[in-house]
Amino acid sequence: MTQSLINTKIKPFKATAFHNGEFVDVTEESLLGKWSVVFFYPADFTFVCPTELGDVADHYAKLQELGVEVYSVSTDTHFTHKAWHDSSETINKIRFPMVGDPTGTITRNFGVMIEEDGLALRGTFIINPEGEIKAIETNDLGIGRSAKDLLRRVQAAQYVATHDGEVCPAAWQPGEETLAPSLDLVGKI
Repeated sequence: MTQSLINTKIKPFKATAFHNGEFVDVTEESLLGKWSVVFFYPADFTFVCPTELGDVADHYAKLQELGVEVYSVSTDTHFTHKAWHDSSETINKIRFPMVGDPTGTITRNFGVMIEEDGLALRGTFIINPEGEIKAIETNDLGIGRSAKDLLRRVQAAQYVATHDGEVCPAAWQPGEETLAPSLDLVGKI
């Protein structure tokens, strides 16, 4: 049985990312003070990965409006990220940091390393400004994720963080009714 990372603090790391045409340093400190999404994928120059990253790129402006930074991470190097960015129309849309994790430190910290392959599972982590993991989605390699649902889950996490005593029901969308758990609701939902 594995222990959940929900409500745990992110572990220390140091890496280099390709971001807006430059190589930049990224550490766990980079994620503090704002909402963050760490978006693991198996490898550059593959098949499902560019569809997911392109989908996130298409929703990036809305995530930025919510004060969220996205960090895509694979066990490729930052050099490989640049080459992929330069050669793929889909990946060229990306404006968020593409973090290289060739040692697997970050991938292991988040518990998504496939050890025998040296690749990451498709793991998505929503992290609050204090560096605590608030939501996790992990998929096998053949199952792509939806940036539209990621956006909804970020909005729900932000709502719950600012509305003490309220929770967001299944498929909740901003503006819809939430729940305030109480004895009065037991058995009535």
